[in-house]
Amino acid sequence: MQELSNLAGRIASCDVNVLITGETGTGKELLARAIHQMGSRSGGPLVAFSCANLPETLVEDELFGHEKGAFTGAFLNRQGRVESANHGSLFLDEVGDLPIALQPKLLRVLQERNFERLGSNRTINVDIRIISATNHNLADLVKQGKFREDLYYRLNVVELHLPPLRERTDDVSLLAHHFLHKSAQHFRKNARRFSQAALSSLEQYSWPGNVRELENIIQRAVVLSDGPTIECSNLPPAFRSLAQKPVADAESLAVGKASTYEEEIKRFKRNLVVRTLRECGWRKAESARALGVARGYLHRLINQLDIREDQGQSLPEQSDVPFGTVM
Repeated sequence: MQELSNLAGRIASCDVNVLITGETGTGKELLARAIHQMGSRSGGPLVAFSCANLPETLVEDELFGHEKGAFTGAFLNRQGRVESANHGSLFLDEVGDLPIALQPKLLRVLQERNFERLGSNRTINVDIRIISATNHNLADLVKQGKFREDLYYRLNVVELHLPPLRERTDDVSLLAHHFLHKSAQHFRKNARRFSQAALSSLEQYSWPGNVRELENIIQRAVVLSDGPTIECSNLPPAFRSLAQKPVADAESLAVGKASTYEEEIKRFKRNLVVRTLRECGWRKAESARALGVARGYLHRLINQLDIREDQGQSLPEQSDVPFGTVM
């Protein structure tokens, strides 16, 4: 995610079209807004439109607008999203669902920077940047004849892929705390933190709905909370069962008695962190740099793995754990 953020920052000032890919709920629109705000068009509008599950005629009218009398019920001229985005950015969400008959018209906007409203022969010039997003594989849609190849390459000057939340579990705690503070403020609740069991269950969940699902779960937990701490009882039943999974205790982790995959990973992390802390004289900032992780994440690992300086001196050496390995 840091690499993705750095790449987004580098391309923001360059007025190129961007294609954001990733599963539903990963935050593609948030990334598009960040690119717009960091770019040279930040003073102009960012106009968003989703192409998903809409009739072709409605999509055409929404994107390009119409002239008075263009069809029954068109009593006034109407400006479309493309025209509204002039001197700014147009964000096309789920662009893979754009009807094939409308794709040449969007291609013209990309190539010529002009179009006509429905029912008009007057050409309208626009100065826009297009940021698009999709949860489809557009290259596969091109092979299937459902998406124009020339339009694909025009949209995909730079591609940014947002990985699903299950592939970046380190972000779960950061995002959960962010949504906790946001929801507590919005609903005027006193919730300020998670219990260890609640946070552990959040980190173990697979998150099929990605960041959007996480935000909804945290909103629910905040609304149901009575005190400053979010407990497992505030989470849906699926999370409570995760919190009840047995976890190897510190002694088992230290002597290597853990047998499950999760326990072995936890033992590996604990021994690696302890070894690095010991090598760095228990200086946490230096240890975080050696591990290649943020200092805040290292602090969370120390708390989660119940690491104390006096314990670290007695842990066995792990010759198969190289110093400086990034988890």
